[in-house]
Amino acid sequence: MSTRRLTVAQALIEFLAVQHTERDGRRHRLINACWGIFGHGNVAGIGQALLETGDAVMPYLQGRNEQAMVHAAVGFARQSDRLAAQAVTTSIGPGATNLVTGAALATINRLPVLLLPGDAFATRPADPVLQQLEVPYAGDVSVNDVLRPVSRYFDRVTRPEALISAALQAMRVLSDPVETGAVTLALPQDVQAEAYDWPEAFFAERVWHVRRPAPDAAALAAAAQAVRAARRPLLIAGGGVHHSEAEDALRAFIDATGIPVASTQAGKGSLRHDHPADVGGIGHTGTAVANDLARTADLVIGVGTRYSDFTTASATLFADPAVRFVNLNIADFDGHKLAALSVACDARAGLEALADALHGHRVPSEYEGEYAAGRARWEEVVERAYATPDEAARPTQTQVLGVLDGVVGDQDVVINAAGSLPGDLHKLWRARSPRQYHLEYGYSCMGYEIPAAIGVRLAAPNRPVWALVGDGTYLMMPTEIVTAVQEGVNINIVLIQNHGYASIGGLSEATGGERFGTAYRFRAADRTYTGRPLPVDLAANAASLGIEVLRAATVGELRTAVATARGSDRPTCVYVETETADTVSSAPGAQAWWDVPVAEAATRPAAIEARKEYERQVATRRHHL
Repeated sequence: MSTRRLTVAQALIEFLAVQHTERDGRRHRLINACWGIFGHGNVAGIGQALLETGDAVMPYLQGRNEQAMVHAAVGFARQSDRLAAQAVTTSIGPGATNLVTGAALATINRLPVLLLPGDAFATRPADPVLQQLEVPYAGDVSVNDVLRPVSRYFDRVTRPEALISAALQAMRVLSDPVETGAVTLALPQDVQAEAYDWPEAFFAERVWHVRRPAPDAAALAAAAQAVRAARRPLLIAGGGVHHSEAEDALRAFIDATGIPVASTQAGKGSLRHDHPADVGGIGHTGTAVANDLARTADLVIGVGTRYSDFTTASATLFADPAVRFVNLNIADFDGHKLAALSVACDARAGLEALADALHGHRVPSEYEGEYAAGRARWEEVVERAYATPDEAARPTQTQVLGVLDGVVGDQDVVINAAGSLPGDLHKLWRARSPRQYHLEYGYSCMGYEIPAAIGVRLAAPNRPVWALVGDGTYLMMPTEIVTAVQEGVNINIVLIQNHGYASIGGLSEATGGERFGTAYRFRAADRTYTGRPLPVDLAANAASLGIEVLRAATVGELRTAVATARGSDRPTCVYVETETADTVSSAPGAQAWWDVPVAEAATRPAAIEARKEYERQVATRRHHL
């Protein structure tokens, strides 16, 4: 048997370079590139291997923050419909533990990313070595073990030959639409540099087929019967619609049946906003029309959704005593939620099969008229939120979205993750294409937006990309602006300054917390953070990182700046300070409840009143059995 003598790191890089996915006859390179920050744990291993093999084998991308590198890789994977991914390598110690937040985000959102952290010596020549965690009761534990609970697959490669099975298992999980998420191969620094005679077959090109399982005939028949019997069915489109490229199948299904479609944060854009059956976002951040339909639905058809508490309004939304659920989901774990009839299948295959089984069936015209009227009423809400009667005024946050709405095209991608923007966007944004609306809301991670924008742009270099960032998120992680500038990745950042954590401030007020600790202000005489706003200049900070900055003080200036940014051929940041009162948000209020427990014992009036409202709402929660 022929062999090749390579280090473990070199062998791993060459192995990754010949892995592919295939779905519907289309092949994709599975590991597109490797992000990396080098230290003593990987500089002489993975770092040397990337240099040795070169960009032609594995393109290298230089990041500034380990967490941000994972976010960029996740953005890339999502834009690639999970058919392509990226690797992230770090040193041992703090470099490795900085991966944890990004890994949790990837796994919660079911998005593939390969993590290659350095690890302490397997041979233990000195004990402890720099950055080694000493655990008195276990000699084989390192800081990388914190990645176990947030990884879908974890292995520590302590011998060269162990890489063969570990690498194959890693590819299996990354390419599996049910199992995918963060995959970690912890690589001791001495093992990375160790040479081994590898069988040539290890470097043979491999294609990992991404399956589209069809629904079981009996489950499909039962689902079709449930739909035919329903008076007021509602379909909830989740992220699985996008991941399986089922948008056309969904539209055909809805055109045939007339069933209205509400969307989760991950599923928004499954239908264009102007489709007659699109009723907008569902749940706590959803639209009034979608939530009114949910409250009276006698059948809910979930397609590719995991039913988070925002979607179900913390189990208070689906109020019809007789409501039943049919779930089309490739993951049986999610399919059985809410005591549903589970149809385990790929979203596209399931929708196509269900459409055939329902041939000739359509909801009553009165029901279509009802949700059409609700759509029209909500569109008026959107128009009022977006309206800019005074071009010389400082904009509100919803007016910022309205200005952006007027500039973007069908192919633009709008990215957000945290703060008050996810709620505003879910209610108001008019999604024009399947991948335009990119909200990371499984983990709602502050700091995701800018690096994710880089990942999205790398996956879709011809699509304009917008990272919508509040001041809180910006201060968490602006570092990858440097990466965008260095790599010439043309992203647009809309940086909104509203002097604090607007979203949590509103939640604090609603739950009796009186906005404690949520404003970015100096302390007042009573030691509260109610003094004047802090004199930070985030625009100057962004400019210092090398990005072109356009300041907009008024609605009119904002409109000009956004148009200029979209036409620019370099990374651009539009900085806008919103109306001071907008820390409360100018968007429509929540259309459904969200369970955030309120103090059961308190002396302050705000908390006492909030507890009364909490008890009223929690009484409506139910178990669907």
